[in-house]
Amino acid sequence: MNKLIIEARVNEYMMREQGNPNVPYSPDEIASDAFACREAGASILHFHARKPDGAPEHAIDSYARTVGLIRAGSDIMVHPTLGYVTLDQPAEQRLDHILDMAKDEAQAPHFAPMDMGSVNVDRYNAQGRRFETTDLIYRNSTRTLTYFAENIRAAGLKPYLVSWNIGFTRYAQAFLDMGLIDEPAFLCFCLTDNTFLGGHPGTLKGLQAHLDFLPVDRRIEWTVVNFGGNLFSLAGAIIAQGGHISIGLGDYAYPELGQPTNAQIISRIAEIARELGREIATPDEARAILRMH
Repeated sequence: MNKLIIEARVNEYMMREQGNPNVPYSPDEIASDAFACREAGASILHFHARKPDGAPEHAIDSYARTVGLIRAGSDIMVHPTLGYVTLDQPAEQRLDHILDMAKDEAQAPHFAPMDMGSVNVDRYNAQGRRFETTDLIYRNSTRTLTYFAENIRAAGLKPYLVSWNIGFTRYAQAFLDMGLIDEPAFLCFCLTDNTFLGGHPGTLKGLQAHLDFLPVDRRIEWTVVNFGGNLFSLAGAIIAQGGHISIGLGDYAYPELGQPTNAQIISRIAEIARELGREIATPDEARAILRMH
């Protein structure tokens, strides 16, 4: 069994006042978290650029500074977002910052995300029995995904495929069939708990439904995230079945653990994996597993 690839998802759009003051905002804070998570066992760092008050930031300079700081101080691989708040922009504009950074080795990321379909991302308030928004759609048309696949490959980066439900996985298989994505594909199953309803629930059945439709004739390395929920209840099953783990304060504040740092969360996952007899992949070992240059 391959060693475990751990991805630290350090901030997403999580706000500190939502329960954990350790969510990093600035480039320096994100880079500091990257170094700590690398020490704890992470081989990939996923981040969203943020403004000083935590608001989303999409200026290329902010992304480039963050990636540059990380790469100057660590060998951890970098996976910046496209950001679903850019969902109404054309494909070319959504990918611009990734392609711009890729031209400079000192600022180049290693991955670029591709959510393999469209999904409603309105927040549901279960207690109030109402949706807090009613018109948020993460749009990823076939044309958009084709543009992403072609240009991510041309930039020498690895596409990070995201599957919110079975239809997304079928799209990933189609892109593999068309030769637009190289094997082994890196596919993230995005489970969703609490406020987001667009993915499978963060349960064993929700995970197994994804795995039941994983193509058996393709080389795919899969990882799991629980957007909005605690992933620890599934960690043992994921690790035992050969999957990888994507986890951090960006997805869930982990109040069950008090106010942990991202590095502390990564350390706990690494400890669970070793208890189950599975070693942790370094960034170089993760590259080899994913056959990256």
